[in-house]
Amino acid sequence: MKLLIRNLARTTTEDEVKSLFEPFGAVQSCTLVMDAQTGTSKGFGFVEMPNPGEAKAATKNLNGMEIAGNTIRVKKAEDK
Repeated sequence: MKLLIRNLARTTTEDEVKSLFEPFGAVQSCTLVMDAQTGTSKGFGFVEMPNPGEAKAATKNLNGMEIAGNTIRVKKAEDK
């Protein structure tokens, strides 16, 4: 299941995001969306977790959590 994480601090790293999700289960991938011109984070990214139950537990527990001064939002990513 692919999750969208929004409102991340621009200083948050992929490793930090991955470590947030790992207590809930296996993390297949973690990608922050970067600004092509500045190379800095745009403040959102995606985490893929192969087990839907684990992904739902992570969403429930991490949505609304404060990380680096920002309240993050976690939800299932919409298919394009």
